[in-house]
Amino acid sequence: MSKRAEPVIDRSAIDASKYTEHGGFPKVAEAEPGPNFAPFVAAMRTLQDLAVSADCPDEVFGEALERVRQLNDLLEPYRAPELQGPAGRVSKLPGRGSLLMPPWEIVEAGPTGVSMRGEFRRFHLGGNGAAHGGVLPLLFDDLFGALVHYAGRPISRTAFLHVEYRKITPLHTPLKVEGTVDRVEGRKSFVSARLRDESDTLLAECEGLMVQLLPWQP
Repeated sequence: MSKRAEPVIDRSAIDASKYTEHGGFPKVAEAEPGPNFAPFVAAMRTLQDLAVSADCPDEVFGEALERVRQLNDLLEPYRAPELQGPAGRVSKLPGRGSLLMPPWEIVEAGPTGVSMRGEFRRFHLGGNGAAHGGVLPLLFDDLFGALVHYAGRPISRTAFLHVEYRKITPLHTPLKVEGTVDRVEGRKSFVSARLRDESDTLLAECEGLMVQLLPWQP
């Protein structure tokens, strides 16, 4: 298996000193967990897939339940506040190490746009082999957050997303999504993105509005 190419990241537009313009949103620092975190997240993603696909005798579900309870007991003493644990703060991992996010990775990012690559797994099944329609807005919303970040815009909240579903989005298929900041009007960033397969067939596209937080807004 060939080694994955390093992402091409242009941070030239980012000004960390402008966190005073980010409303009440806390500054998010990159996490550097130990070597076990990445395989732990990967194993948990497989567990998610199995949890929605396993068809086994009830006693097997019972054994699995006991093991999950043991895992919960193991991790419960380490439950931490937001931005303390590594999940969601490891940019080099798919979905930044967050199980909430689809396991996609940024391949190119900068002031002119952001590109991500990935695929949807069994956990994301909607029906008849297609990704659930609800996970596409999640992917687009995550991409839009990256767009405003690499464009040097202050942290913004999503005001609206408008998704056009053009074709069925398949599971277990390499896909790509690319987005741009199309125009800026004061606190407003108008953004758009396109989801395609490897043959460049358009599967879905999205327009959104990201609005810069005011000083007192969380």
